[in-house]
Formats: sequence, C-alpha cells, structure tokens
Amino acid sequence: QEFCEDIPLIGRTVVALDYINEELRPMTTEVRIIRDTGSEENLDAITVFHLPPQVYSNGSVTFEHGFPEAGKFIGLVTVRGEKEEYVSRFPFSVGAGGKLNLPYIIGVIVLAAVGAIFFIRSKKNKTEAA
Repeated sequence: QEFCEDIPLIGRTVVALDYINEELRPMTTEVRIIRDTGSEENLDAITVFHLPPQVYSNGSVTFEHGFPEAGKFIGLVTVRGEKEEYVSRFPFSVGAGGKLNLPYIIGVIVLAAVGAIFFIRSKKNKTEAA
C-alpha cells in the first residue's frame, strides 16, 4: 500500500522519494527521520534513521525503516548543490491506525443485512412449502 502522509501501522516500512525537478539529480540528497519533539536543536539525539548524503542520478531515493513504536515523526530531506541547499520537512504519524472509510463500512453492513434477510426469507419459504 502507498501512503502519502501517515503510516497507519508500526513495523517495517518502505519509503520512496522521487525528485520532482530534473535539476536535483546531480545534487547530493540526505534523508533523516526524526522524532517530532518540537525542537530540532540536537538532530543526532532525535534521529531515528539517517541516510548519508549521496547522489541519486535516477531521481529516486528508496529505503526501508522499521518503526518499533507509534509516534509523530518528521522526515527531513536535504538536497545540496555547489551553491544551493533545499530542505524539505514532512511531518507524519506512525501507528495511529487507518482512517475509517465510513461509506465502505455502511455499504458492507447494508449488503450483509440484505443478504441475511434474503437468506431468512428463502429458508422460511422452503419450510412453508414442505
């Protein structure tokens, strides 16, 4: 499954980041996942995952990380060139559960109720015919 914001369950997660702009490909990209503590003063102390700076000429960064517990995190992606630096912050939650899809749940309940009514009526008709 793909999630663009929050990760509903703890455990192993595959993260894929794709460059939007071709100009970023020759630059180095560094990725950090940090605990959202409200402060980024000591990055090393709050870092839960670090991917050192590297050039990704194909324009895609993919890595795995295991989240052992639920919480709020921030993905920090830093792209550096000779004279420029771009830092993107992506706040996200892990282990908060999936969002309920209420129309889907109501649809399943209605279908189950209609199926149960149909089954009971057909069984009743067979009993009366006998």
